[in-house]
Amino acid sequence: MAEQQERKSDLISCFEYLATEARDLYLSEKVPVIDKAPSALTFHRRWVTSNRPVIIKNAVTKWPALEIWNLNYLRETLKQKMVSVAVTPNGLADAVVENQFVLPEEKQMKFCDFVACLENQEENRGIYYIQKQNSNLTLEFPELLEDVAGEIPWASEAFVHKDHFENLYVVITGVKHFILHPPTDQPFIPYEMYPVASYKETYPGEFKVEPNETGDKVKWIPVDPLKPDLGKWPLYGKARPIHCSLHPGEMLYLPSMWYHHVRQGEGTIAVNYWYDMEFDIKFNYFQFVEKLLSTVNDDR
Repeated sequence: MAEQQERKSDLISCFEYLATEARDLYLSEKVPVIDKAPSALTFHRRWVTSNRPVIIKNAVTKWPALEIWNLNYLRETLKQKMVSVAVTPNGLADAVVENQFVLPEEKQMKFCDFVACLENQEENRGIYYIQKQNSNLTLEFPELLEDVAGEIPWASEAFVHKDHFENLYVVITGVKHFILHPPTDQPFIPYEMYPVASYKETYPGEFKVEPNETGDKVKWIPVDPLKPDLGKWPLYGKARPIHCSLHPGEMLYLPSMWYHHVRQGEGTIAVNYWYDMEFDIKFNYFQFVEKLLSTVNDDR
């Protein structure tokens, strides 16, 4: 037993060294900001190859969406269109609640009714928002495509022939707050398996959590980075989160394999562009560390 504990301690020390070296050599305490869109070559060399995030100002200045996207414009454009709306009691979805991985309830409703819910939050009490992993914009709102770019040309050139994990995140209205962790913080971020459940609104503003009948489980991070319980997850105290906020017209390059937690202000609209990641030595090392972690029983 003593030998096993010593081996665990040695591994944790190695992981600490890995994270410290990354911060000392190429990471920074704040997300760097550049004033204009880079060339494809510069973007790839400075940010993608080194797997570092960057905020890009003035990258989407010609988008009509920056001037015209507001609730009145969207209501007039989309009107009676049926859309998928996520509903939760507190805005927290895809999160651990009551020791379950809880998804939002999804409702089909007219877009004009969705806007009415946003404008009368106190009356509705539940939090209504539109979010889909598989592109709301292209699948549900083709009427809005002319207001934004179909692609980011310099990013498309830089991301040729990769798999969907690189993300360019653009805020149109409102603000998004990010908490980021580099891949070298992986050893300090806890994972557990949780049964899947979903919110169900039983009465306006009243919700219950319903377990998934299939009994499926999902691997998820239980720690809340806004108020981490270091008594339960002590290793998270060794991680070094990086905070940044994204405002209208700003673009965040969120590199592959970076952990992220996102909050937003009221009335926020954002557009994501997903690109393929390269399964190179960075991914190889990430998987290697994950395998090492599986041998350490450290309350993850």
